[in-house]
Amino acid sequence: MRLKELRKQRKLSQQKLAMDLDMSQNSISRYETGAHEADYATLIKIADYFGVSIDYLLERTDNPEIAHND
Repeated sequence: MRLKELRKQRKLSQQKLAMDLDMSQNSISRYETGAHEADYATLIKIADYFGVSIDYLLERTDNPEIAHND
């Protein structure tokens, strides 16, 4: 998951990100190291926070744009 990369780009600490997302710092750390996988609701929350697609967050694409079905 690109969580660590996105967090560092915004110069956020794990603690600040955890507070913003209403999670524990331990959860953020585990997601970043791959020790734990985020559930669907958490993936949405993280993707929305950073303004990227879930596919980008999960490294399924290099395009961070969110697809819009018009």
